[in-house]
Amino acid sequence: MIPSTVRRVPLHTIGSVNEQIRKRTEENVARVAARGPEAIDERLGELDREWDIDRAVEAKLASVILIGSALGVFRDRRFFAIPAIASTFLLLYAVQGWCPPLPILRRAGFRTSAEIDHERYALKALRGDFKTNGAPTGERLRATLALEAAEA
Repeated sequence: MIPSTVRRVPLHTIGSVNEQIRKRTEENVARVAARGPEAIDERLGELDREWDIDRAVEAKLASVILIGSALGVFRDRRFFAIPAIASTFLLLYAVQGWCPPLPILRRAGFRTSAEIDHERYALKALRGDFKTNGAPTGERLRATLALEAAEA
C-alpha cells in the first residue's frame, strides 16, 4: 500500500528522529514566542527559506544523476550505473517516501513541508492571525496552545 503524501516520510523515519524534530519545532516556537512579534516575523521569513526534505532529496539525487551521466559520457560507460541507481532511489522516494539518503537527511534536521507548516501556523497563531480561545499565560503555554491550534 502506498502511504499518503503527508505521512510517507515520518512513517519511514525512526521514532526518535521524529520526536527530535517535533521537540525542536516546539522549542523554536517557544523561543520565538518569548522574543515577541518581531521575532515571529523574522522566524516566518526563515521558514519561507527552509528547504524541506523533498527538495533536499530531489536536489541531491538530481545532482548524482547529472554527475553520473556526465561521467558516463566523458569517461566510461560503466558510470551510467550511477544515474540508473539514483533514478531508482528517486522513484522509490516518490512512491514510498523512503530512499537510502532519507535517514541521514532526517537526522540532519530536514523536515517535511507539513512539519515546517506546523511551525509556521503555530507562529501565525501566536501573532494573532487566527481566532484563539482565550489568552493563555506564560510563553511555554502560549507556544503549546499555538502548536495545538496549528494541528486542528
